[in-house]
Amino acid sequence: MHEYKIHHCELLIREDITVDDLIDVIEGNRRYVKCLYVFNKIDVCSIEEVDQIARAPMQIPISCYQKLNLDGLLRRMWREMELVRVYTKKTGSKPDFDEPIVLTPDRGGCNVGRFCENLHKDLKAELKYALVWGVSAKHYPQRCGVAHMLHDEDVVQIVKKKNVVTGELRGRFKQTSDKPLKLCDREKKAKLKT
Repeated sequence: MHEYKIHHCELLIREDITVDDLIDVIEGNRRYVKCLYVFNKIDVCSIEEVDQIARAPMQIPISCYQKLNLDGLLRRMWREMELVRVYTKKTGSKPDFDEPIVLTPDRGGCNVGRFCENLHKDLKAELKYALVWGVSAKHYPQRCGVAHMLHDEDVVQIVKKKNVVTGELRGRFKQTSDKPLKLCDREKKAKLKT
Protein backbone atom coordinates (compact mmCIF):
# COMPACT_ATOMS: atom_id res chain seq x y z
CA MET A 1 0.00 0.00 0.00
CA HIS A 2 2.98 2.28 0.55
CA GLU A 3 3.74 2.10 -3.20
CA TYR A 4 0.36 3.68 -3.94
CA LYS A 5 0.83 6.42 -1.32
CA ILE A 6 -1.80 4.99 1.00
CA HIS A 7 -0.35 5.07 4.51
CA HIS A 8 -3.36 4.80 6.84
CA CYS A 9 -6.48 2.94 5.80
CA GLU A 10 -8.96 0.31 6.80
CA LEU A 11 -9.50 -2.29 4.08
CA LEU A 12 -12.67 -4.36 4.10
CA ILE A 13 -12.79 -7.26 1.65
CA ARG A 14 -16.04 -9.22 1.35
CA GLU A 15 -15.07 -11.80 -1.26
CA ASP A 16 -12.16 -13.97 -2.34
CA ILE A 17 -9.79 -11.84 -4.40
CA THR A 18 -6.22 -12.10 -5.57
CA VAL A 19 -3.47 -9.53 -5.15
CA ASP A 20 -3.90 -8.54 -8.80
CA ASP A 21 -7.60 -7.82 -8.23
CA LEU A 22 -6.76 -5.57 -5.29
CA ILE A 23 -4.15 -3.67 -7.30
CA ASP A 24 -6.62 -3.20 -10.16
CA VAL A 25 -9.17 -1.68 -7.79
CA ILE A 26 -6.62 0.64 -6.19
CA GLU A 27 -5.20 1.89 -9.50
CA GLY A 28 -8.63 2.18 -11.11
CA ASN A 29 -7.23 2.13 -14.64
CA ARG A 30 -8.14 -1.43 -15.58
CA ARG A 31 -11.16 -2.37 -17.59
CA TYR A 32 -12.15 -5.94 -18.25
CA VAL A 33 -13.90 -6.85 -21.47
CA LYS A 34 -15.94 -9.89 -22.33
CA CYS A 35 -14.30 -12.82 -24.07
CA LEU A 36 -15.89 -15.32 -26.43
CA TYR A 37 -13.88 -18.48 -27.13
CA VAL A 38 -14.27 -19.71 -30.71
CA PHE A 39 -13.32 -23.32 -31.38
CA ASN A 40 -12.51 -24.04 -35.02
CA LYS A 41 -12.22 -27.41 -36.83
CA ILE A 42 -15.28 -28.99 -35.27
CA ASP A 43 -15.59 -31.12 -38.40
CA VAL A 44 -12.75 -33.33 -37.08
CA CYS A 45 -14.25 -33.67 -33.56
CA SER A 46 -16.86 -36.12 -32.38
CA ILE A 47 -20.46 -35.03 -31.76
CA GLU A 48 -20.00 -35.43 -28.00
CA GLU A 49 -17.00 -33.08 -27.99
CA VAL A 50 -18.85 -30.49 -30.08
CA ASP A 51 -21.88 -30.75 -27.76
CA GLN A 52 -19.64 -30.26 -24.72
CA ILE A 53 -18.03 -27.16 -26.28
CA ALA A 54 -21.40 -25.71 -27.29
CA ARG A 55 -22.88 -26.12 -23.79
CA ALA A 56 -19.99 -24.35 -22.04
CA PRO A 57 -20.50 -20.64 -21.28
CA MET A 58 -18.85 -18.08 -23.57
CA GLN A 59 -17.74 -20.75 -26.08
CA ILE A 60 -18.93 -21.44 -29.60
CA PRO A 61 -17.84 -24.16 -32.05
CA ILE A 62 -17.38 -23.38 -35.78
CA SER A 63 -15.81 -24.87 -38.88
CA CYS A 64 -14.30 -22.44 -41.38
CA TYR A 65 -13.50 -25.22 -43.86
CA GLN A 66 -17.08 -26.50 -44.10
CA LYS A 67 -18.60 -23.10 -43.19
CA LEU A 68 -20.51 -24.50 -40.22
CA ASN A 69 -22.09 -22.22 -37.58
CA LEU A 70 -20.60 -18.98 -38.97
CA ASP A 71 -23.98 -17.26 -38.87
CA GLY A 72 -24.40 -18.47 -35.27
CA LEU A 73 -21.02 -16.93 -34.43
CA LEU A 74 -22.10 -13.62 -35.93
CA ARG A 75 -25.38 -13.61 -33.95
CA ARG A 76 -23.57 -14.56 -30.75
CA MET A 77 -20.98 -11.79 -31.20
CA TRP A 78 -23.72 -9.17 -31.66
CA ARG A 79 -25.58 -10.48 -28.60
CA GLU A 80 -22.52 -10.67 -26.32
CA MET A 81 -21.22 -7.20 -27.28
CA GLU A 82 -24.75 -5.79 -26.93
CA LEU A 83 -24.50 -3.90 -30.21
CA VAL A 84 -27.54 -1.97 -31.39
CA ARG A 85 -28.08 -1.15 -35.07
CA VAL A 86 -30.08 2.04 -35.67
CA TYR A 87 -31.08 3.10 -39.17
CA THR A 88 -31.61 6.64 -40.41
CA LYS A 89 -34.57 8.00 -42.36
CA LYS A 90 -34.86 11.25 -44.26
CA THR A 91 -38.15 13.14 -44.34
CA GLY A 92 -40.42 11.88 -47.11
CA SER A 93 -38.22 8.93 -48.10
CA LYS A 94 -37.71 5.30 -47.13
CA PRO A 95 -35.24 4.25 -44.39
CA ASP A 96 -31.62 3.58 -45.36
CA PHE A 97 -31.05 -0.06 -44.38
CA ASP A 98 -27.59 -0.21 -46.01
CA GLU A 99 -25.45 1.55 -43.40
CA PRO A 100 -26.69 1.49 -39.78
CA ILE A 101 -25.34 3.57 -36.91
CA VAL A 102 -23.97 1.06 -34.38
CA LEU A 103 -24.38 1.95 -30.69
CA THR A 104 -23.36 0.07 -27.55
CA PRO A 105 -24.18 0.62 -23.86
CA ASP A 106 -20.47 0.50 -22.94
CA ARG A 107 -19.57 3.46 -25.16
CA GLY A 108 -21.96 6.22 -24.24
CA GLY A 109 -25.31 4.44 -24.32
CA CYS A 110 -28.03 3.61 -26.80
CA ASN A 111 -30.26 6.65 -26.59
CA VAL A 112 -31.32 9.27 -29.14
CA GLY A 113 -28.79 11.79 -27.79
CA ARG A 114 -25.87 9.44 -28.40
CA PHE A 115 -27.29 8.62 -31.84
CA CYS A 116 -27.29 12.35 -32.70
CA GLU A 117 -23.69 12.72 -31.47
CA ASN A 118 -22.61 9.85 -33.74
CA LEU A 119 -24.14 11.58 -36.74
CA HIS A 120 -22.76 15.07 -36.00
CA LYS A 121 -21.37 16.78 -32.90
CA ASP A 122 -23.82 19.73 -33.07
CA LEU A 123 -26.93 17.73 -33.96
CA LYS A 124 -27.89 17.01 -30.33
CA ALA A 125 -28.15 20.75 -29.59
CA GLU A 126 -30.24 21.31 -32.73
CA LEU A 127 -32.64 18.40 -32.04
CA LYS A 128 -36.29 19.34 -31.65
CA TYR A 129 -37.53 15.74 -31.47
CA ALA A 130 -36.95 12.37 -33.09
CA LEU A 131 -39.48 10.11 -34.77
CA VAL A 132 -38.79 6.45 -33.91
CA TRP A 133 -40.10 3.28 -35.56
CA GLY A 134 -39.26 -0.14 -34.15
CA VAL A 135 -39.30 -2.23 -30.98
CA SER A 136 -38.57 0.69 -28.64
CA ALA A 137 -41.56 2.71 -29.91
CA LYS A 138 -44.99 2.33 -28.33
CA HIS A 139 -46.71 3.41 -31.56
CA TYR A 140 -45.47 4.23 -35.07
CA PRO A 141 -43.93 6.77 -35.29
CA GLN A 142 -43.27 7.75 -31.70
CA ARG A 143 -42.11 11.28 -31.01
CA CYS A 144 -39.11 11.08 -28.63
CA GLY A 145 -36.49 13.22 -26.93
CA VAL A 146 -32.77 12.69 -26.31
CA ALA A 147 -33.27 10.30 -23.37
CA HIS A 148 -35.29 7.70 -25.31
CA MET A 149 -33.53 4.30 -25.30
CA LEU A 150 -33.15 2.70 -28.74
CA HIS A 151 -33.28 -1.02 -29.49
CA ASP A 152 -31.77 -3.13 -32.26
CA GLU A 153 -32.96 -2.27 -35.80
CA ASP A 154 -34.93 0.85 -34.84
CA VAL A 155 -35.45 3.54 -37.48
CA VAL A 156 -34.92 7.18 -36.45
CA GLN A 157 -35.84 10.41 -38.22
CA ILE A 158 -34.36 13.60 -36.74
CA VAL A 159 -36.39 16.84 -36.70
CA LYS A 160 -34.25 19.92 -36.06
CA LYS A 161 -35.20 23.21 -34.43
CA LYS A 162 -35.75 26.24 -36.64
CA ASN A 163 -33.17 29.06 -36.67
CA VAL A 164 -30.62 27.53 -34.32
CA VAL A 165 -27.41 29.52 -33.99
CA THR A 166 -24.72 27.01 -33.05
CA GLY A 167 -21.84 29.43 -32.83
CA GLU A 168 -20.96 33.08 -33.28
CA LEU A 169 -20.78 33.62 -37.03
CA ARG A 170 -19.15 36.67 -38.57
CA GLY A 171 -19.30 38.70 -41.75
CA ARG A 172 -21.42 37.42 -44.59
CA PHE A 173 -22.12 34.17 -42.69
CA LYS A 174 -24.09 35.89 -39.90
CA GLN A 175 -27.58 34.50 -39.46
CA THR A 176 -28.97 37.57 -37.73
CA SER A 177 -29.01 41.10 -39.06
CA ASP A 178 -27.86 44.26 -37.31
CA LYS A 179 -30.50 46.29 -39.13
CA PRO A 180 -33.51 47.53 -37.11
CA LEU A 181 -36.73 45.56 -37.45
CA LYS A 182 -38.96 48.62 -38.00
CA LEU A 183 -38.39 51.74 -40.05
CA CYS A 184 -39.20 53.97 -37.09
CA ASP A 185 -36.42 52.33 -35.00
CA ARG A 186 -33.61 53.15 -37.38
CA GLU A 187 -31.09 55.80 -36.50
CA LYS A 188 -31.14 58.93 -38.54
CA LYS A 189 -27.85 60.04 -39.95
CA ALA A 190 -26.55 63.49 -39.21
CA LYS A 191 -26.98 66.06 -41.94
CA LEU A 192 -23.97 66.82 -44.05
CA LYS A 193 -22.37 70.20 -43.58
CA THR A 194 -22.14 72.21 -46.76
